[in-house]
This record gives sequence, C-alpha cells and structure tokens, in this order.
Amino acid sequence: MPVVVVANPKGGVGKSTLSTQIAGYFASQSYRVMLGDADRQQSSRLWLSLRPPGARPIATWDMGSDPIAKPPKGTTHVVLDTPAGLHGKRLKEILKQAHKVVVPLQPSVFDIFATRAFLDELAESSRAAKLQIGIVGMRVDERTRAADQLHHFVESIGLPVLGYVRDTQNYIQLAARGLTVFDLAPERVARDLAQWQPICRWLDV
Repeated sequence: MPVVVVANPKGGVGKSTLSTQIAGYFASQSYRVMLGDADRQQSSRLWLSLRPPGARPIATWDMGSDPIAKPPKGTTHVVLDTPAGLHGKRLKEILKQAHKVVVPLQPSVFDIFATRAFLDELAESSRAAKLQIGIVGMRVDERTRAADQLHHFVESIGLPVLGYVRDTQNYIQLAARGLTVFDLAPERVARDLAQWQPICRWLDV
C-alpha cells in the first residue's frame, strides 16, 4: 500500500493543496484512498468535510496524536498532509510509513533556502535509501526565470522536479467545494491536467 507524504516545514507553500489534489487523483483511478492530516490546522480534514456526496470517495484517516498509526484495512493508497515545522523525531516517525515524499516548493529565494535544511534532513534519514523524493514547484510558471532557478537548485541536490502547479484561482475555488481538478470535466481544466501528467506518472511508479 503506497503512502505518499507531502511535507515541507515551511508554512504556506501549498502542502494541503498538493495533498488534496493527489488524493483526488488516486480517487479518480478508483483506488480506495485515505487522506490523513497531521497538521493542527486540519486543512485537509476541513476540505474533506466540504466534499460533495456525489464525488469519488476519499476516506478520512483520523490519526489522532499517533503519527505512526496504521490506516484501516481495505485502504489501497494513503496521502498524508503534514504540519509546518516538521523535523526531528516526528519527521522520523512519519517517514517510517512513507514510500514517497513530495515536497512542495515555491520559487522564491526565501522558500528555497528555508527548505534546504529539511531536504538535507530527509537525505540523512535512515529511510532515505528506501524513499522516493520529488519536488513540485508551486504557484509558478515553468517558463519563467524563477522556475529555472528552482530547477537549478533542486538539480544541485540531486532530486527531481516532478512538475509545476501554476498560480490559478482554480485551486482556490475547487478547495472551497471539496473538489480537485480530477473531479471536473477535462476540458474545463485542461491546462492544469497537463501540468499534472508528469506528477501523476511519478506517483504511479
């Protein structure tokens, strides 16, 4: 059962947006997916409460205070949204279950340098050799100089940039309805789905 952890200790980088969209993608493939939320703000849990009954089901993983609790039987895929400030013992506990770690990263110099220590901590983890780690550029146009800077930074530490998620009102409006780009007719979000293709391929491997 693949467990995808979405993590970056910096706040406001798009962890919940990325977590809910990944869960939505898995649901669109008819997997039995659970979305866990280890963040005190419980943004992903709130999003799930807004999800309409007619949408493809995504179950809530009520982790409580136990970050290493196992999801219920019957689950085929798990997505875990994590809190800002994640490091040390709590990070290690969460990584014990992870198969893939997706790190959302905005292309500002502040975000890049704030995330560097976290990426180093991931690399030094005892689980590092067993983990697949990838970066997703958030709120960025991949044709810009900022995207180039982000790509060069990630290349310098030997991690792949899986793709980019553009800055669009689509994600804000969909979040307010408990939906993802994978819940809409493809022609309505064609540009966004095109950006998600390489990310989804990586998730499926």
